[in-house]
Parts: sequence; structure tokens; C-alpha cells
Amino acid sequence: MYLVDTSVWIDVFHRPRRIDLPALIDPDEIVTCLPVAQEVLQGFRDDHAFRVAREAMRALPIVEAPLGTAVFEAAVDLFRLARRNGVTVRSSTDCLIAVCALRNDLTLLHHDRDFDQIARVVPVRARNVGHE
Repeated sequence: MYLVDTSVWIDVFHRPRRIDLPALIDPDEIVTCLPVAQEVLQGFRDDHAFRVAREAMRALPIVEAPLGTAVFEAAVDLFRLARRNGVTVRSSTDCLIAVCALRNDLTLLHHDRDFDQIARVVPVRARNVGHE
């Protein structure tokens, strides 16, 4: 199963499409989490495109919903662990997303250097489609 990060969804929803997601992974293996859905949906300016994307995101299985205190505490711990190990994570939301992947044994499909950095300090399975 794959947790697809916002960085990939941006390329999927972009016109023209920059990433053909079904060519990379089986669509039945895709899940999301609320931080990804929020990041994706808040980026739409066009109302019609927003509605289409919202329906697409709602159709996916959502992990860690509702987000509990333990997820946020684990994200804080991850951010601090990275910093102690000399790794700078630019987005605290990326720590939340990584924790959702870790807690649910998911592969994180991304195009965001933060996840490459996070994978240096925790055993998250991260697949960077920018390197393919």
C-alpha cells in the first residue's frame, strides 16, 4: 500500500499532467491521510477543479482519521530526532505524513526532499518518483 504525498498529487492534478500515477502504482493500493488531503485541496484556485479533486481525495481510504494525540506526539519526536541528527525537515506537516506512513506500514510515494531526509533517521519506506 502507498501513501501518496502532496508533492505527487500536485503533479497528478497539474494540467498537463506531469505524473501518470497509474503507470507507477496500482490505484487500488493508494491511501491518503488528512494532512495530505488538506495540503492538496487548499492549493486549488479554480472551484470546479477543487470539487473534482475533493471528490477524488474523499474516495480514497484515509489512514489515521481522526488524527489522535499519539500521531502528533510521534511527529514532534520525529522532527526533534531529525534535528538532533543534523537533518533539517522544512515542513512539520511532512513529519505528520511520515508518521502516518510508519504507523500504517505504508510506502510513502513522494517528490519532496524532506522525505529523503526523514528516511535517513527513521525506517520509513520512501519512494521518490523524482528519481525515476
